Amino acid sequence: MRTQGGETELAARLTEIVRAAPSLMRVLTTVRSLDLPDWLVMSGAVYQRVLNHLTGRAPDYGIKDYDFGYFDPSDVSYEAEDAVIRRVAAAFDEPLKSTVEVRNQARVHLWFEAHFGEPYTPLSSTAEALERFVSPMFAVAVRLEAGDRLHIEAPFGLADLFALRLRPNPLRPSGGFDRAAASAASRWPEIAVQR
Repeated sequence: MRTQGGETELAARLTEIVRAAPSLMRVLTTVRSLDLPDWLVMSGAVYQRVLNHLTGRAPDYGIKDYDFGYFDPSDVSYEAEDAVIRRVAAAFDEPLKSTVEVRNQARVHLWFEAHFGEPYTPLSSTAEALERFVSPMFAVAVRLEAGDRLHIEAPFGLADLFALRLRPNPLRPSGGFDRAAASAASRWPEIAVQR
């Protein structure tokens, strides 16, 4: 992550929070061993840990799943993605086995509009998907690199997340913000929702 000013401090805080979450670290370590292209663990698996830390909740409070994206444009068939899904599932034991959700970000444009009712142009990387999340607060992902260095992707920065500020993504004016905001605010009432 390119950081400047206060973002460097926020990235260090995020790193500490991620490293203090045993289940997330287990996911990151296991996924790293699979050697998949351009992978990131993203969204709630990461930002919810920060919300829990800031509001004094247990690290795994509210965690329903671990969204894991990779980018492989060489085969965007469902069959190829399903083979990776099965491979990832085989790498985990329960309860993580049934909570790690895998998607090839190179094929999201093939099904997104039918599922969510809005167009989705093809992506060029896994990190680019973060730019389309409904809020900057949600647009954060991590990858465990060789040597256990934590790589952070946050295209809008980390300030909204650490300020508990939930606002619509300025690059995606539609996209279910109100529904997502209501869900997040019901679990973390400390969040300040800005429309």
